[in-house]
Amino acid sequence: MLSSCFTSCNTVKRVAKDEHLLTNNTIVIDGKKNKSELLNSLIYQKPNSKIPLRLGIYNLARPNIDSILTDKLTDSSKKGLKRFLSKKQYYKMQESKLHFNQWLKKTGEAPVILNEDKTKKSVKRLQDYYINNGWFNVSGNYNIERGDNKRAEVTYNIEKGPAFIIDSISENIASPAVETLYPRFRKNALVKKGEQYKTINFELERERISGLLRNHGLFHFKQDYITVEIDTIGTNNKVNVNFNIQNRAVRTPDSILRKPFKIFKVKDVNVYTDHTFANKGTLVKDSITYNNFKLYSYGDMRFKPKAITDAIFIAPNSLFKDIDRTYTYRHLNELRTFKYPDIEYVEENDTTLTANIYLTPLKKFSLGFSTEASTSNIQRVGLALNPSLTIRNIFKGAETFEISGTAAIGSSVEPNRQVGDPFFDINELALDLRLTIPRLFSPFNTEKIIPKYMSPSTRITLSGSGQTNIGLDKQALSGIFSYNWRPNTKVTNQLDLFNIQYVRNLNTDNYFDIYTTSFRRLNDIAQSINYTGGSELSKPEGAETFISDVLNNNTALNSSDEDFRRVSAINERKDRLTEDNLILSTSFNFIKDNRTSLLDEDFSIFRFRIESAGTLLANASKLLGLKKDANDRFNIFDVAFSQYIKTEFDYVKRWDLGKQNIFAIRSFFGIAIPYGNSDNIPFAKSFFGGGANDNRAWTAYALGPGSSESTDEFNEANLKIALSAEQRFNLFGSLNGALFVDAGNIWNALDDVNDPRATFSGLNSLRDIAVGSGFGLRYDFSFFLFRFDVGFKTYDPSYRDENRWFNDYNFKNAVYNIGINYPF
Repeated sequence: MLSSCFTSCNTVKRVAKDEHLLTNNTIVIDGKKNKSELLNSLIYQKPNSKIPLRLGIYNLARPNIDSILTDKLTDSSKKGLKRFLSKKQYYKMQESKLHFNQWLKKTGEAPVILNEDKTKKSVKRLQDYYINNGWFNVSGNYNIERGDNKRAEVTYNIEKGPAFIIDSISENIASPAVETLYPRFRKNALVKKGEQYKTINFELERERISGLLRNHGLFHFKQDYITVEIDTIGTNNKVNVNFNIQNRAVRTPDSILRKPFKIFKVKDVNVYTDHTFANKGTLVKDSITYNNFKLYSYGDMRFKPKAITDAIFIAPNSLFKDIDRTYTYRHLNELRTFKYPDIEYVEENDTTLTANIYLTPLKKFSLGFSTEASTSNIQRVGLALNPSLTIRNIFKGAETFEISGTAAIGSSVEPNRQVGDPFFDINELALDLRLTIPRLFSPFNTEKIIPKYMSPSTRITLSGSGQTNIGLDKQALSGIFSYNWRPNTKVTNQLDLFNIQYVRNLNTDNYFDIYTTSFRRLNDIAQSINYTGGSELSKPEGAETFISDVLNNNTALNSSDEDFRRVSAINERKDRLTEDNLILSTSFNFIKDNRTSLLDEDFSIFRFRIESAGTLLANASKLLGLKKDANDRFNIFDVAFSQYIKTEFDYVKRWDLGKQNIFAIRSFFGIAIPYGNSDNIPFAKSFFGGGANDNRAWTAYALGPGSSESTDEFNEANLKIALSAEQRFNLFGSLNGALFVDAGNIWNALDDVNDPRATFSGLNSLRDIAVGSGFGLRYDFSFFLFRFDVGFKTYDPSYRDENRWFNDYNFKNAVYNIGINYPF
């Protein structure tokens, strides 16, 4: 009761005697309350948040602290703290009060004081909204209820009246050229007979017609030449529409003349390949004519003509199209070779244009350098240097060649126990080479299949890395040859024609030092049958000998024992993670992203990927007559290459509910099927569950497979289902909250894993979908979002013999996730 009274009094603390705090807006349309976000957004004054926390914080601030501070500083009397502090100390103390006061105002929310002038403007805005949507006879008023407690509520009353319908559409066109073209554009008109009047449709139609005319040769046409006449007098709620398209206005010293529009053609296209402010107006040194394009250079010509003309859509001896200039800007920028280009059209006569394109090359060489410090569960501290070099136009075809490297050292958490070992006992070296070609590098003509407006490009990447004292000490080599193109602004395609990866493990004897959970389980089984007489298994010899004895039936365990199956599973996993990998694959990626901008919060993204590996190597092995090894597999360079087919589907959808409320969902399905030369999927190509961007109630790699109770450090499988839903909302300022539900799991399917709890055997396996739920906080720094989520295990499939719901639904067993940006 006391708390309620305090909050109630505090909310009107800064409201003057003759003022009122706005507490509620009610919109009534044709006698019925309307709570739509769209209409509420039209109101000029909106009440403070229902939870008065920010308003209370704001009211804690002192309104006149600036003048109070000035008075205290100018007061020469020695009162209070002035008797004990120097003038500088006293000033600093008062200044800190000022800063704290400003923080209260910035963090808090100022009280919304009722302003009747803004209320009147809100009524006008609501009326305008309905008029612009076809209710021309709309009327409105408002009612204010002022209470004795300094609070007020406003009710907006709107009567729409009848809606007006478009009855007839006519045109009045002055120029013969426009009159000839206009009938082609009627089919997709946005203003249609029989539909309700909407002002926005007329604006969009004017924009559409103007764009079409400018893309059909009308160089001088502008949207202002199109006007619309609306007739509603005596039409019985009908609208008669007349589009007027005027002649071109030509300004003279004394007057403005009206002349018919003419269709223009672009005769010449001049490209200045090394334009700068310094050489403007000087004579060119070199020139080339290529496919009727004229290329000029103030120095020696540094570019192959085709590399530049392929990015230019303004063609010589062609009809003027305004869209060609837009395409040219975009594609020249994508070359990453020039600064933003300058394009100008010069009129040669009444129907002919010359296009001048000025290109300013970027520097041929660009150096980059960055450093990084990190820590993890593997190393106490790590330091890395990342130099890079970019070479532009390396082969004179606007190609970009990038060289980047990494040199890192670190101190391991568990260093070797040998005397004299250095503190930095971890090291890693990596080198990446990437060549980007702004076209499809192919012996065949691909222009008809993938035209140049789709921004085709080719990327060739080679990389290598080596690391010591990190896990199994790997060496890796990879190479990618890929094509990229965009049919439109929403769709991106990537075809990795060749993607080869080779991974070699140098220190497989270190396996049980890394995967300690597997070793502890193995050691416990050995102790349970008194295999070592009470002593611990040695690494790696003792552990490997024990595995061999169990599998060869040289112990008390037999194939029907659960511990026998556990040892077999540990051995299978060890063989899989320590074997070298050779993967040669081809893949296709399709992405459709409907976002209109980075600020768009109402969109969907669909991703599809399919990958096939090993087919080429399998066919080559057969043609070359290679023999299979003891495991019935082909080997190339003493490595059994991987053979599989993998596909993924990923869909994300967001709905903007208004008032910074977003509802988002994600669905994912992926499966990788081994065949031919493989019985399982390489670890790097498998799926895992859990983590900050997956099911947040489990840590990464901790979920699954299926209902198995695996405690391996890294649980993975070759089939995955993931579903997520999240409600995002604003708390105050840049701090946002979220409530979420995540569901999904991983399973083994069609591979060499036989554990029925880990394998997907049909729809019944869907009972093993894990469900996590929780809440999160997000702080928006504009350039990135910091995220903290708490996930609770809501439905845990690892509980096989009892109720799976809410067994560990508490903070003790919760998983705390930190991430950057949204999880999906």
